[in-house]
Amino acid sequence: MKRENVLNWDQYFMGMAHLSALRSKDPSTQVGAVIVDETNRVVSIGYNGLPRGCNDDEFPWGREGGMLESKYAFVVHAELNAILNSPRPVKNCAIYVSLFPCNECAKAIIQSGIKKIVYECDKYADTDAVKASKKMLRAAGVELIQLQEQISISIDIKEENI
Repeated sequence: MKRENVLNWDQYFMGMAHLSALRSKDPSTQVGAVIVDETNRVVSIGYNGLPRGCNDDEFPWGREGGMLESKYAFVVHAELNAILNSPRPVKNCAIYVSLFPCNECAKAIIQSGIKKIVYECDKYADTDAVKASKKMLRAAGVELIQLQEQISISIDIKEENI
């Protein structure tokens, strides 16, 4: 008899997004993204962090201060990282992301041809950036699906294993 209580595809891919988010060095917000094709194969994965080649210790991680004193000018969002790191085009794929995409990521999602966004958290729904994001995504025909259940990943990282 097979085991019945298994993860569905949404839970599986969102769990992968959460696992990827654990790679983020951002002290306040860790976001992960997973791009999946029509056959449920993972195409790419990303998390919010600095661009390749930029030393994490030489850039700010704070939320406060001017543009050059905060993280906002420097951090690449999880969605854009997943798109840019993909080994192949992501047209007609879905993206699973733990936090609803901002307007800048929405532009990249639309331009890349991704057709569906599955997300969990929408805590910035009242901001202009997310309002603009949703307006563009809906106009472009991108399907938006919010998962009703929160996926939880917990990993105990011990110093001796690093």
